[in-house]
Amino acid sequence: MILDKTRGEFLRRVIDQWAEEETIPRETAERLRQSFTIRPFDWKKLAKYSFWVALACFVIAVGSVLADRALLELLKLLFDMPDGIRCLGLALFAALVFHLGLLRRRRKPNRVFSNEAIFFLGVLLCAGSVAFLGKALDTGSGHFSLLFLLAAIVYGALGLALSSRLIWVFAILSLASWFGAETGYASGWGAYYLGMNYPLRFVLFGLALTGASFWLGRVPRLADFRHSTYVLGLLYLFIALWILSIFGNYGDTARWSRVERIDLLHWGLSFALAAIAAIAYGLKYDDYTSRAFGITFLFLNLYTKYFEFLWNAMHKAVFFLLMAASFWFIGSHAEKIWNLEFLKRNASAPKTDSETGARSRAGN
Repeated sequence: MILDKTRGEFLRRVIDQWAEEETIPRETAERLRQSFTIRPFDWKKLAKYSFWVALACFVIAVGSVLADRALLELLKLLFDMPDGIRCLGLALFAALVFHLGLLRRRRKPNRVFSNEAIFFLGVLLCAGSVAFLGKALDTGSGHFSLLFLLAAIVYGALGLALSSRLIWVFAILSLASWFGAETGYASGWGAYYLGMNYPLRFVLFGLALTGASFWLGRVPRLADFRHSTYVLGLLYLFIALWILSIFGNYGDTARWSRVERIDLLHWGLSFALAAIAAIAYGLKYDDYTSRAFGITFLFLNLYTKYFEFLWNAMHKAVFFLLMAASFWFIGSHAEKIWNLEFLKRNASAPKTDSETGARSRAGN
């Protein structure tokens, strides 16, 4: 096995610990050490970052072309055609790109990032095709949210057909855009829909998406998309809760500016409880994603409330001393629980002959 540095060092420490405690024989420990090597350089991450930079440079290059007036006039001549033809042309071009990307993935399945980069170009072409379709069918109703729904359906179908998590992510982003635009259209582009402003609506959307991710994990055909859906669901949920903790369920800044900060405290408490629940779930089920989201947004909530309530009223040193004391208390309590579990595990473990003899000699 070839492991990265973090995993390799962890595995080496575990083997050394087992050998020191004589859980495994020394010969077995040496064989285990020889069974893996540590990768000196993470080429996988370099490849991923390089393709991100390549795509960013491609977008900048396209922007540079569009900024050039002479080239822009040339493009206008080339694309001086009906919107329906543009839509069809981009759709065919996108289909060609997806086909080439699929063929390349079959030939070179290990080139994960370059294959996904090709699919990303297809995603951009699909977006352009849907946009021109909207222009071709525009009736002046302003119901453009249907285009986001169409994009979500197209991306979802492509993600399933091509088994691409990247395309699936764009399907979810398009679905979120449809949700926001559709509720806005249904409310006449007012501040509220069913008594909820945009952040509160996206709290419900994030909860629904997070719940759907657990269902996806139970369906073999969709299990590969479970983690991407889970991460985006938590992201929408916690960002919406954070905005809600600042602005509350208010739709305009004029009303919000007249509200006392204390009247928004219950939204901040709800945000903190959600973050603590995510941390508790992550600790109980060893879910790194949930734990990381909970810790990150709990700190974000605390800093936000500090700047809202205590920036002018309390000395900074006092605030951070209180923070240090509270987290010291939490850490001490967690350490006490861990020690109890450790002692219980040691008490239930069978004693070796050497340990028994040592204890009897100590008693004598």
